[in-house]
Amino acid sequence: MNILSLFVLIPVLTIVGILFTKDYKQTRVVSAIGMGIQLVLAGLLIYLYLAERNAGNTAAMLFTYDTVWFPTLNIHYSVGVDGISVAMIGLTAIVVFAGIFASWMVTFLSREFFISLILLSSGVFGFFISLDLFTMFLFYEVAVIPMYLLIGIWGSGPKEYSAMKLTLMLMAGSALILVGLLGIYFNSAPGGGQLTWNIQQIARIQIPIQMQRFLFPFTFIGFGILGALFPFHTWSPDGHASAPTAVSMLHAGVLMKLGGYGAFRVAMYLMPEAAQEQAWIFIILTSISVVYGAFGAIWQKDLKYINAYSSVSHCGLVLFAVLMMNQTAMNGAVIQMISHGLMTALFFALIGMIYGRTHTRMINEMGGLMKVMPFLGVAWVIGGLASLGLPGLSGFVAEMTVFVGAFQHTDVFHRTVTILATSSIVVTAVYILRVVGALLFGPIKDDHFLQLDDAKWYERFSTITLIVSIAAIGLAPLWLSDMIGSSLVPMVEKITGMSIAGLF
Repeated sequence: MNILSLFVLIPVLTIVGILFTKDYKQTRVVSAIGMGIQLVLAGLLIYLYLAERNAGNTAAMLFTYDTVWFPTLNIHYSVGVDGISVAMIGLTAIVVFAGIFASWMVTFLSREFFISLILLSSGVFGFFISLDLFTMFLFYEVAVIPMYLLIGIWGSGPKEYSAMKLTLMLMAGSALILVGLLGIYFNSAPGGGQLTWNIQQIARIQIPIQMQRFLFPFTFIGFGILGALFPFHTWSPDGHASAPTAVSMLHAGVLMKLGGYGAFRVAMYLMPEAAQEQAWIFIILTSISVVYGAFGAIWQKDLKYINAYSSVSHCGLVLFAVLMMNQTAMNGAVIQMISHGLMTALFFALIGMIYGRTHTRMINEMGGLMKVMPFLGVAWVIGGLASLGLPGLSGFVAEMTVFVGAFQHTDVFHRTVTILATSSIVVTAVYILRVVGALLFGPIKDDHFLQLDDAKWYERFSTITLIVSIAAIGLAPLWLSDMIGSSLVPMVEKITGMSIAGLF
């Protein structure tokens, strides 16, 4: 069997195994084993991919497999990966594995909870390995739909409202994506011949420019909604605030990355001329996302809302970098997706652990927590330092690569928006340090906090998994950057019409 198909099959087999469990203890063990195997498989895929590249295999996609699924419309189950896909699969495997342990004490409808969570992860893995646009869209829907149940049933606060708002917004995005994909499909054979959904085949032809101009906004905005593109971001803070811990981890850490990935893999790669013409519009919108999200986080008092607005800012930076359309910035965009996925998963895990003990997420009701839960306090500080871009952690590598690439443009417009986006670093430092000071230090505001315990073994395991990944990228980023960079070359050449192969 093709190794990539296992990333979809293992979650399905894990779900089948969960159906035969008798209580929440068995359910969580089966889930942990299944997603642990998935994590090992992701590590094996990274190793095999690097080995193939080092052996001189220069194919655009590796480990490919293709079979006809629906002949009438030429729909195929077609899979393959490049360095970008492999990196995103690694991120997904880490976050899902950590999310299982962050949900270790979920006892209410535990089987249904873990089934929905793992089904979501199956859709994400399928999305990242798909080379057929229809199959990719199918997996996209599989990843998005379980969010309604996960928030609406296991969430907190105004969970029904948040679940409905999130679902309606993302379904609106799906409708836009579907229009764009159908337009691409019906223009995939401009010289005659059989229409195709295959991304690689479509990339080798030129969609008529008039159709590109019409279809590009549908596709980019559709994916951009999931990537929290301003002004379509409003679902994100409410959805994050009401979601249970592991769902917030997967939502911000993984699911929102489908937006950035789809924006450049589909919209920009397949419609490069329209991307060049219309990029300035979306650069303005993404610049607003970056700065607005950072300022929005400053004014929040709820820990989840702070992290949610921070995610709007960091995900806006991904789309901002993609629209710069050069090798350095787009490399930074992918690293930013991975870095933010790990950081925000860490933050949401810690918020859930703190809330489970203090029963509040309001920072003005807490203080001095470093004295009673030092492990969680140190983990929060590490996550905060990564978020504000401390050298040695993943956030620094990602943001520096993005801003250096963006500043390579010499015109006034690009440099102005880059400087504007760079200002978010200062704003991020303000709200991160403010939260650290108010949450962890100073006097303890409630005497019952003195009785609280620190992280348990499964919470430590989840947290350490994410911290080690953040530090590993920050301390040794070159292998990841090179793996991503070599795969970006044909995409950047297609988008810009310029040869850069000699650089990598």
